[in-house]
Amino acid sequence: MVLLRREIGDVLRDARQLQGRTLREVSSAARVSLGYLSEVERGQKEASSELLGSICEALDRPLSLILREVSDRIAIAEGLVIPDTVPADLAAMGRHDRGLSHAGKDLQPIG
Repeated sequence: MVLLRREIGDVLRDARQLQGRTLREVSSAARVSLGYLSEVERGQKEASSELLGSICEALDRPLSLILREVSDRIAIAEGLVIPDTVPADLAAMGRHDRGLSHAGKDLQPIG
């Protein structure tokens, strides 16, 4: 079974390690104890939305991007195929809902 807290922890740890930063550096920037951040990264503790926001800010990564990566990992674990583009109807709805009627017209698949 996929555990959300483990996937979140893995994505946060991967982001931190890609930046070459230590737990101590990120915990200090996020204003969370080193031990607690370590437990979150290992999937042993559930992080509140406020704590996740603080960690993401310390990593200079948008929460939405972290959650997207988590979502993609869970989808793969569930055997779902992850599309490499946003469906046209969803993209159109998002542009109109946000007043971005011209934005995203030139979106192309990655890869």
